[in-house]
Amino acid sequence: MLKLRLRRCGRKQRTIYRIVAIDVRSRREGKPLRKVGFYDPINNHTYLNFPDILYFLEKGAQPTETVQDISKKSGFLHLHNSALIKANSTNAIQKRGVG
Repeated sequence: MLKLRLRRCGRKQRTIYRIVAIDVRSRREGKPLRKVGFYDPINNHTYLNFPDILYFLEKGAQPTETVQDISKKSGFLHLHNSALIKANSTNAIQKRGVG
């Protein structure tokens, strides 16, 4: 099972976090499958790679609570939900043979 979680980087008293897709059984500092963003809590900067995050979410990756809160603040969670609804409605139309 995959998770989207934070990986600690930076130096002492000046940490930043990378948002990574990683296997659940790995350690926090283990080797990630892919880096999908970063979060700097001191300067309050966030960068999210939306296509990569969507790819892993469609594959069944579960975001941790902290990553979910970060994505919600950036407005990505709303985008993700509407993208899933659009994809599901497209699949339903194709299964019925209407489009």
